[in-house]
Amino acid sequence: MSRGPDAATLLERRLRIAAEAAGAVVAVGEADWTRWASATFVGARHRLTVSGSGGAFDAWLAALPEADLPLRGHLVADVAVVARMGADVVLEVLTVEER
Repeated sequence: MSRGPDAATLLERRLRIAAEAAGAVVAVGEADWTRWASATFVGARHRLTVSGSGGAFDAWLAALPEADLPLRGHLVADVAVVARMGADVVLEVLTVEER
């Protein structure tokens, strides 16, 4: 039985929606994730490349670490911009499964 979209799919959608709400257009390029677990949490570490340009894109990126990114069944615990190469930006996002 399927539980619906996984965190990676939900995250990509939510990033596009958040960018659009900020007046920016983004394209998600490479996306990868690694599952992780601790004694109390289970989740994933996501690494995504997003592309965009202009002032709205820059403002969206600057606000992204503090943004509320609700994902059904998951909590976005951390968002970080880890590299910027022209129009391409690498993001690392930590999600935790809600139990």
